[in-house]
Amino acid sequence: MCSGTAHGRLAEERKSWRKNHPYGFIAKPETLADGSVNLMSWQCYVPGKAGTDWEGGHYPVTLLFGANYPSKPPECIFPQGFLHPNVYDSGHVCLSIIGEDWKPAITVKQILVGIQDLLDTPNPDSAANHGCNRLFVKDFAEYKKRIQAQAKQYPPVI
Repeated sequence: MCSGTAHGRLAEERKSWRKNHPYGFIAKPETLADGSVNLMSWQCYVPGKAGTDWEGGHYPVTLLFGANYPSKPPECIFPQGFLHPNVYDSGHVCLSIIGEDWKPAITVKQILVGIQDLLDTPNPDSAANHGCNRLFVKDFAEYKKRIQAQAKQYPPVI
């Protein structure tokens, strides 16, 4: 169950997203088996930026909002094993705007654009996946090859 504040804010976020969202991005609350909408869980897709090794991929990210949203950020989760220096093996994203730099005014749109930016500009000083980070720092050619292969695993859903 979500708090009134979280529910109201997420309903506004949904309305705002439907009116205006970045091209190629998808963000929608989960639809339950009975047809009702769960505003606390959103299935999103973040496109890789053109001209980067992530281009062509349409990466699934789940946003899980707690009852204390927007005071606390949502959990942002890629599929388990997602290859990126700032994504834990569990899929959880390590990004300052959903961590230490969180502000309640940050929107779903800003979170998803921030995640898209993170894809091609990882922060090696805040590694969540040390093996992937080592590859990024020490063997960039191999890292790039794996990222391009991963992009093919996530074709556009539209």
